[in-house]
Amino acid sequence: MAIYSLSRNSTVATSAAANEEVRTTATDRCKIMEVQIFLAAATASRYGIGRPAAIGVTPTSPVTVLAEDSADPAGTVTTAVAWATPPTVPTAFFRRIALPATIGTGIIFTFPRGISMAVSGGFVFWNLATNSADVENTVIVDE
Repeated sequence: MAIYSLSRNSTVATSAAANEEVRTTATDRCKIMEVQIFLAAATASRYGIGRPAAIGVTPTSPVTVLAEDSADPAGTVTTAVAWATPPTVPTAFFRRIALPATIGTGIIFTFPRGISMAVSGGFVFWNLATNSADVENTVIVDE
């Protein structure tokens, strides 16, 4: 397995909505190794991360994770920040965070053994409140 990562900017500020989704393909699994959330605007914000009850449908302009070793094959895990139908709220969250209204504040969640994702699975950054309209999300996966 190889390590891949990707940083995205999300402007989804709606309460009780997905801010970003990480998705596997119908043939590949992965493990979430690390998640980062940092505010790029001074808005008090609350986020949770977890598996959505249902993945999003028809992601708009998904972006594929990048290999950290250029000799590794291209990644297959993708991320999305917009959908025809967004993912649904997780039943429970792996982690939650409340951030003050300070640009640059954030959190790095690490998972030493990784959070396993099944084929055709999803993992979501979820807005628990009306959040910052400008947030930087990073995900690191073992694929």
